[in-house]
Amino acid sequence: MTGLRLGPLLRHVDWDTGTAATVWVETGRPCTAEVRCEQGGGGSSRTFTVAGHHYALVTVTGLTPGSSTAYEVFLDGDRVWPLDDSPHPPSTIRTPDVPGDSVRVTFGSCRWAARPARGHDPVGPDALDTLAAKLASAPEEERPDVLLLLGDQVYADEVSEATSARLSAGRDREVPPGSGVADYEEYTWLYDESWRDPDVRWLLSTVPSCMIFDDHDVIDDWNTSTAWLAEMRATPWWRERILSALMSYWVYQHLGNLSPAELAADPLYTAVRSAPDGTQALRQFAEAADRDASVARWSYRRDFGRTRLLMIDTRAARVLDEQNRSMLDADEAAWLREQALEKRGSYDHLLLGTSLPWLLPPLIHDAETWNAALCRGERGARWARFGESVRRHADLEHWSAFPSSFEELTRLIIEVGSGPDAPATVCVLSGDVHHAYVAEPERPGDPVGGPGGAGAVAVPDARVLQLTCSPVHNSVPRVVRIGFRFGWSRAGRRLGRLFARHGRTGEPLVRWGRGGGPWFGNQLMTLTLRGRTASLRLDRARADGRGRLTTVFDRPLTDGS
Repeated sequence: MTGLRLGPLLRHVDWDTGTAATVWVETGRPCTAEVRCEQGGGGSSRTFTVAGHHYALVTVTGLTPGSSTAYEVFLDGDRVWPLDDSPHPPSTIRTPDVPGDSVRVTFGSCRWAARPARGHDPVGPDALDTLAAKLASAPEEERPDVLLLLGDQVYADEVSEATSARLSAGRDREVPPGSGVADYEEYTWLYDESWRDPDVRWLLSTVPSCMIFDDHDVIDDWNTSTAWLAEMRATPWWRERILSALMSYWVYQHLGNLSPAELAADPLYTAVRSAPDGTQALRQFAEAADRDASVARWSYRRDFGRTRLLMIDTRAARVLDEQNRSMLDADEAAWLREQALEKRGSYDHLLLGTSLPWLLPPLIHDAETWNAALCRGERGARWARFGESVRRHADLEHWSAFPSSFEELTRLIIEVGSGPDAPATVCVLSGDVHHAYVAEPERPGDPVGGPGGAGAVAVPDARVLQLTCSPVHNSVPRVVRIGFRFGWSRAGRRLGRLFARHGRTGEPLVRWGRGGGPWFGNQLMTLTLRGRTASLRLDRARADGRGRLTTVFDRPLTDGS
């Protein structure tokens, strides 16, 4: 009997028709994977092979809009899901009403490994585990329509004790990359550890998910600068790490982000599926993507009724030349603009998913723009070398560390949010920084200038918000917590202005204030969008041994006008 190695993961649910979905599985050997739904509908697919592992992404059709149906997974005719001894309710596929104007989006980032099998969890309870427990205990209660995982789904450079022991058994950890993963096979261990957690496994089988990578999916500071990249490429282990990272991301995360139509039109997916072994085709793609960011588009768009999500790649699409530094290359920036403005009046809410926050505490924003100025030589070569060191040690690599990109994104947000066709909200959803907060532009129409005297921007009609939620399961040192709090204070703002004057960076295009937070702990945000109304809730996993989520923030964002 063929075994189910990992999954099932419910990924793409079709919001255009409400009749289709995709389910991802990893199997123990080549086989035909089949999904059968209790209330009709189903699908099957032959597995494809990469590096000795076998996968299938099953397109499920024949579903009924506005319904919920339990499903089972069969491999070569044998039922393998649900597990015989599972304590969880049946996995279900819920489809939206069509047309629909309501969606509930839960999001967060930074989930370090799985919870320990025994003993004390050093970083506290896992927010995904607690969400799973909550939903499993009341399967008919409201649940997310989609789960957005905004980066660091696995940590290739900070592995758990269990994975570390496996690495030690297979190779000399004194030889770089040491305690980090080295190849595709070791990447599969990370996904096994993270997604085999019984509660999370059930959660991902019944709540659709969208994903994007961040640095730890590859390595801390991934693509932070030209100098950093040159150093990595000079090491004997980096090439295998980056190729394995991109290959495994494509298999485990990226494919499920795509609709059945996008999959059918993807030549790489066709090539990998049609080959007896797709490893070489996928490796050649990863090599090309590593050389040239324009080869791959990891960003993608999802429409949930009248809510549009644009998930933005803020790692692989970077331009790192200090004199032309950009978060997104020209093709990626053009794609983002095109997708945001296309049929602008057809959606009520625009969600920009970016692992890295657009609006940071003001002190940190000014420190990053100052650092970018130093690194491009604004204060000379010695300051540039100092700036590069500070950049790496302090992780100064968010949108504000790419000043021209910060400005371009700001102008796009204001443009999208202005005029009679403006959506009710433009929300930037982010993670990375191991705490949560809400930020909002205060006076976006003031002629505050910007780097190089960029000029004023118009007052938007939409409500514009930065919503940041992190971590799902990680921690932040106490001294860093103090720093984040100080970054919002008046004293922190004044210190930031000193950085700006030294770096000759000028004023940012917008000023912003804090609408909530900072909040610390393992947590998830949920954005509920109905018509032109929006509300936000933040739930924190309680460290009381009972696996509960506690609501620490719950507030309407718009009144629907």
